[in-house]
Amino acid sequence: MNILAPVRRDRVLAELPQCLKKEAALHVRKDFHPRVTCACQEHRTGTVGFKISKVIVVGDLSVGKTCLINRFCKDTFDKNYKATIGVDFEMERFEVLGVPFSLQLWDTAGQERFKCIASTYYRGAQAIIIVFNLNDVASLEHSKYVKMPEQDGKVQGGFRKDDQGVGDLAQW
Repeated sequence: MNILAPVRRDRVLAELPQCLKKEAALHVRKDFHPRVTCACQEHRTGTVGFKISKVIVVGDLSVGKTCLINRFCKDTFDKNYKATIGVDFEMERFEVLGVPFSLQLWDTAGQERFKCIASTYYRGAQAIIIVFNLNDVASLEHSKYVKMPEQDGKVQGGFRKDDQGVGDLAQW
């Protein structure tokens, strides 16, 4: 009995997605890295297993962590702010070169009282996304202090550009 929903068609990756504009690309690669292709071929030839990657989303209070995850996983945006208590997570299923793959996105609380426990969620994570508010220099400054193992990937993203405000980072 299969209890998992089918993989959405837009989550099936048979080739490396390309940017709409060449200038927006951080890479010039036309296809998946050879190690990815090799790992997928090995998986299809008999290895049984369920591939899961864990990504932690961290940042200050009210910078857009939950909105980012909801937009990616559910294609929704909720204007009504509700603080995350502790941690929450979403699971998004993909198929990469014919191999099923799941991405766990961990949404951590931004309140100061939860920061001491947030680092315990890092265990087993393959990447960390650090979110900051483009209208708040302090949230960018605080992102410098995110502690993580050296081998993990780290991505930083600024959000809330559409918010009303002067835009502190424009002057920074």
